[in-house]
Amino acid sequence: MDSNCKVPERVSLNYHLFNKASIPHNLRHLILDLSRAAKYISYAIQTSEAGLSGGTNESGEEQLKLDVLSNTIFEQHLCESDLVCCYSSEEQKEIVAITDDAPYSVVFDPLDGSSLVDANFALGSIIGIFEGKDVIGKTSRDLVSAIYILYGPRTTLVYSSGSGVHEFLLNDVGEFILYRENIGIADDAKNYSPGNVRDILEYKPYRKVLEDWFERKMTIRYSGCMTADVSHIFSKGQGVFTYPTGSKYPEGKLRLVFECGPLSYLMEQAGGASSDGTKAILDIEITDLHQRTPIIIGSRNEVERVCSLLNK
Repeated sequence: MDSNCKVPERVSLNYHLFNKASIPHNLRHLILDLSRAAKYISYAIQTSEAGLSGGTNESGEEQLKLDVLSNTIFEQHLCESDLVCCYSSEEQKEIVAITDDAPYSVVFDPLDGSSLVDANFALGSIIGIFEGKDVIGKTSRDLVSAIYILYGPRTTLVYSSGSGVHEFLLNDVGEFILYRENIGIADDAKNYSPGNVRDILEYKPYRKVLEDWFERKMTIRYSGCMTADVSHIFSKGQGVFTYPTGSKYPEGKLRLVFECGPLSYLMEQAGGASSDGTKAILDIEITDLHQRTPIIIGSRNEVERVCSLLNK
């Protein structure tokens, strides 16, 4: 930055990307385009009708009007950016090509936790950015940036491009302003977020995990929106989120490409860990856009402890 320009009192997302992230300008512009999409989604959540759209997504889940609208908002901003060769959404079956010679591919879950809309719980968007066209054959370790946006009482954006994890708060004039920089995750956890508890009677190892948490008098924090529950770990600087296999989802329920990969990238950047029970999430090869995976994510020692109990 020019030495005649003072560091602003309120550090914007653009300022942070330009001066702290050490990333190509194209990637900075793409992240800003995605942040603008998030502002429109935040507004839509507050003002739009939340009923069913009448359709289902690629995973067979009923779509809300907000699901479809959020997906459309991201599509529009990605197309306008002229920086995206193709994108993949959890709401769609195939990769969508845009511009052959553009530098990036984007994967996203436009509205995570949308089944909670009628309960007025927090929702989220999850985004991953890869260089080049091909996502299949890569791993989430190949991401050049990952982002999530949490739409709660306040709208926050958390990003990493390989140099720490940073959180921004959407202010009243529509600017994302730095809230916390270089978020870190402690090795030990006090809180736990247990998904798929319905299967603990059939899946005995997972029951042992739950009993271990009870015996250690840890605190439960679970909303049903993965973005919100993982964001709680970033906010508190510790914790663990689990969604293992079960009778209904023997390969896991959550999607590697759209949910688990980007959030695991952020978690490792903050000093935490993630695993499918035997292998780091970031090292799982992407073989299908909609492949599922079990996930244990959060404080490193707790992730290792849960994996050990699940594999006994």
